[in-house]
Amino acid sequence: MTAPPPETPDSAARGGGPGQWAIPRGLIVLLIAAATVVAITGAKAFAGVLGPVFLALMLAIAVQPIQQWMQRRGRPAWLGMLAALVTVYLILLGLVAAMAVSAAQLATSLPDYSDQFGDLLDQVQNLLARFGIDQERIDHALSGFDFGKLVELLEDLLRGLAGAFSNLLFVVTLLLFMVFDGMTIGRRIGVLRTMRPDIAEALGSFTAGTRKYLIVSTVFGLIVAVLDGVALWILAVPFPLLWALLSFITNYIPNIGFVIGLVPPALLALLDSGVPKMIWVIVVYCVFNVVVQSVIQPKYVGDAVGLSVTITFLSLVFWSWVLGALGALLAIPLTLLAKALLLDIDPSTRWMDVLIGERAPDRGRRAPAESPDPPG
Repeated sequence: MTAPPPETPDSAARGGGPGQWAIPRGLIVLLIAAATVVAITGAKAFAGVLGPVFLALMLAIAVQPIQQWMQRRGRPAWLGMLAALVTVYLILLGLVAAMAVSAAQLATSLPDYSDQFGDLLDQVQNLLARFGIDQERIDHALSGFDFGKLVELLEDLLRGLAGAFSNLLFVVTLLLFMVFDGMTIGRRIGVLRTMRPDIAEALGSFTAGTRKYLIVSTVFGLIVAVLDGVALWILAVPFPLLWALLSFITNYIPNIGFVIGLVPPALLALLDSGVPKMIWVIVVYCVFNVVVQSVIQPKYVGDAVGLSVTITFLSLVFWSWVLGALGALLAIPLTLLAKALLLDIDPSTRWMDVLIGERAPDRGRRAPAESPDPPG
């Protein structure tokens, strides 16, 4: 007589036999949904802390290859840490300083365009009156347009981007600790790979995908920034360097970054020189940015991170809602982190990569994940 197989938690949950305790599948779905809501609510409540932590993590991952390169050349670990730390500090402080100086210049110059804004409203009123629209309706429609509100809108936009780096002291301090830990992360991953290879593979996929995404976005961001800045300078649009910097930063925002970077220079061109120059700005941005950001860049980003266009857009919406402006900038890396911790970490859930990926992998093959660091 054959003895029945031993009861396992899995078989009990599935109700594998008479007398075994079973959890209804609907209850499992409800518990997962409730846990997800609690986790999202907590993340939103602590967005002021989580946002800078994720920013520091992304920057630390970005400069980690400097430490690896120094170690491969036989340099002391502390020297690699110092080189990576100086590099990331210069990048961070350079961006913050450039945004602060440009925003201050813009804030002091925008009030000079109040007369042009009034003239523009008068032209709109005359145009609407020619089409036989009642004056009362015109006044009611244009009553909400105020130059002060326009100034506040532009300032809020720049303040929101600068606010992504508002906890600068916290980010700088956290980067120091993360880069310091980077000196031994290679050995830790090596040990983890022998103990839990699935977790090591998931973390390796996350770090490799994040670095590829940052490299692709940075390269294309620089290309777009140079093209936009030169075009705006030729068109004599005020503050071309500011708008070039804005194009570079918004390039990290998937799908709608182009629109965010276009609106301020187009509005300023309208106030400075009228409708023809605004149209030229829109045309130039569409030619450069649409070709680069909508045709060329998505192919490289999709190959780098393995996420479909729909998933990237939903990631942007979700992380912007949870973490604000910083969530929009880090939407793709945050999604890669969530994917690594929730899907890639468990072989039984990796099949979902086929559904959310940019393209289906070859049947029976799985690309090997890159290690975040060589064991050292």
